[in-house]
Amino acid sequence: MDFSKELEDLITTVIREGASDVHFSVGRHPTLRVQGSLIPLTKKGVLTPDIVEGLVFAMLSKEQKEEFLAKKEFDLSFEHKGRARFRVNVFYQRGFIGCAMRLVPVKIRTVEELNLPTQIKDFTRKEQGFFLVVGPTGQGKTTTLAALIDMINHERAEHIVTIEDPIEYLFTADRSIIDQREVRSDTTDFHVGLRSVFRQDINVLMVGEMRDHETMAAAVTAAETGHLVFSTLHTNNAAQTIDRIIDSFPGGQQDQIRSQISSTLLGIFSQRLIPRVSGGLIPAYELLIANAAVNNLIREKRIHEINLVIDTSSGEGMISLNRSLMELLQKGEITMESAVGYSLNPQEFRLMAR
Repeated sequence: MDFSKELEDLITTVIREGASDVHFSVGRHPTLRVQGSLIPLTKKGVLTPDIVEGLVFAMLSKEQKEEFLAKKEFDLSFEHKGRARFRVNVFYQRGFIGCAMRLVPVKIRTVEELNLPTQIKDFTRKEQGFFLVVGPTGQGKTTTLAALIDMINHERAEHIVTIEDPIEYLFTADRSIIDQREVRSDTTDFHVGLRSVFRQDINVLMVGEMRDHETMAAAVTAAETGHLVFSTLHTNNAAQTIDRIIDSFPGGQQDQIRSQISSTLLGIFSQRLIPRVSGGLIPAYELLIANAAVNNLIREKRIHEINLVIDTSSGEGMISLNRSLMELLQKGEITMESAVGYSLNPQEFRLMAR
């Protein structure tokens, strides 16, 4: 089998079918994820270990292959002939190679094109502080972050540095200088890359994902020292995000990081992609804007009260997830079943819907 040709054929199918992901798993047909559902390509044969290995190795350089075989898992970005770009994770399962590829659109869409609230644009115009986009895996966090960074790129003359693993969206510099650094190929790891930014005369920093407390500490310090910092975290809502950050630190450091967050946090945007009645996906979201009340709650260890602040502060631009879901339901964009299924407080949502 010509694995490069077979890979090209599969990529063509991904683009044609509007899929977000493609999976290679031994004993299964190649499988697409389309509008949230997994769809096997039954016209393709069932994947054998040799075929999966061939498809994966067709994407890896010699150095990447060696690192993957040594570590048993590897993240990379893969661009195919300028037609498509993917974020790829290759791994072992039950002794066989597996692969998940996520399509990264070439065009960076705007806040309006993504159906996001215009309030989040305000955060791109700040001079310093810390803004987080959070949510489960596969809910559009990276796409939202790219829209915000590209907005800065077009509106402001700044030096923007991104540290990513791997690089997903490729930015074309406009008014800003944009340096995109990929972990392993451009910097050893997030920690080393973050330490370097303080010597790079930067204005805006984007950290692809905060995975540990060292990365979080460096990102918060960057915000504290006059930089505008954007990042993502795999959490469900604003309150959980703040707890997760603080709890990731040793007990003796938690008061310090709590104080730093209360003084640097600009906001937290949590999002979900909901199946749309008319087809496709549409975002529902929660937006926390860090005002004086929120900062006090963080300092006073009353983070559990943040949800109430969001619920009662719509006049300041804050948005609760249930209110966002309700607006989508009332517009006929989503079903009641989807709204209840994606709500973090279904009982409250049912009361709102009466």
